Amino acid sequence: MRIKLGSGLIPLNILVVILVLAITFIPSNVLRIILGIPFLLFFPGYTLMAALFTKKEGMSNIQRITLSCVLSIAVVSLVGFILNYTPWGIRLEPVLYSVASFIFITSLVAWLRRTRLTEYERFAIQFQVTMPGWGTGWHRVLTITLAIAVLGALGALGYVIATPKVGETFTDFYILGQEGKSANYTSEIKVGEEGRVTVGIVNHEGKEVSYRVEVVIGSEKSAKVGPVVLADEQKWEGEVGFVPETPAEDQKIEFLLYKDDEVEPCLEPLYIWVDVNE
Repeated sequence: MRIKLGSGLIPLNILVVILVLAITFIPSNVLRIILGIPFLLFFPGYTLMAALFTKKEGMSNIQRITLSCVLSIAVVSLVGFILNYTPWGIRLEPVLYSVASFIFITSLVAWLRRTRLTEYERFAIQFQVTMPGWGTGWHRVLTITLAIAVLGALGALGYVIATPKVGETFTDFYILGQEGKSANYTSEIKVGEEGRVTVGIVNHEGKEVSYRVEVVIGSEKSAKVGPVVLADEQKWEGEVGFVPETPAEDQKIEFLLYKDDEVEPCLEPLYIWVDVNE
């Protein structure tokens, strides 16, 4: 019995929409794993193949499936490479939306190209319900290659899930001068007069962190700001003042950042030099 399913692009895109919604609105679920595997290892390559090779002649089903898996890995790798040089970086949401957009665009191109062909010329998923056989020649080689590729991909995915690696965690800490730039800091001030700079903190620690900032002039603590509690990827900027009590040229004003209840600064101190006059 021969079964014909058409191009399969509509149900494929429906599954992509379901995956995007599941990841966006449900923090952790099994559905993202079930749909995530074909989303990364098959869907992008399949829609690209559908856009490039719309006719059913010239390529067997096993060749199309094999190339779809290979191209999917290439597309996802290229997307990750490009995202690495963007402000979004290689994170879940940017990768999800980028790959999903690629699938939608290539599906649209495939649909437009298919409308120009007759129904007989269009590629369609069809199979005959019979006992599977190995075939001969290249079919046997491609079948074995596909089986090895799928098993290897599943094994690698299982290893990644079983032994997840923690991504790089860090905190951005900076000070800004006048006009909100990394320049034009206060360079001259009178004793007892307050100087001010803008301090910025960005949390990339993968969790909520409580920060505090201390200002030290010489060996004396001049001011303290905090606690400033930031969620992961949250940013804070605020003005921090300091008041020198003794006159001196090139007096060092240090800004120290602490995390939670730690007694040692989590980063190297930032500082500016100020001439303090009487």
